[in-house]
Amino acid sequence: MMTVITETTLKPGQEQEWDQAFAERLHDARNQPGWVDLQVLSPEGQPHKRVVVGTWRSRADWERWHQTPIFQRTRGRMSAATAEDGQPHWYEVMERPALDA
Repeated sequence: MMTVITETTLKPGQEQEWDQAFAERLHDARNQPGWVDLQVLSPEGQPHKRVVVGTWRSRADWERWHQTPIFQRTRGRMSAATAEDGQPHWYEVMERPALDA
C-alpha cells in the first residue's frame, strides 16, 4: 500500500472553486480500483493551502485514476485556482491500524 502527499497553494479567493472540483475527484476516487483513503487538509491559519493525502493499493492504481474522465475534467478548474502545485511525495504504508478495534 502506498500513500502520496501533495501540497498545493491556491490563488486568493479561489478556495471554494478548488474545493468543489476536488470534491468531484474525491467522489470518483472512492469508486476506483485500488482506492483506500483520501483526505484534503488545510493547515491551521492557512486557508489558501491544501494538503492532499491519498492512500492506494499501488502507485499504478493512483496513476490509472489520473486518466479517468472526471479527473481530467476537473484538471482545468483546479489548475485555474492554483498558484503553486507541489510535487507528490510517496510513502510506503508500513502498518495500518484496525479501525474496528
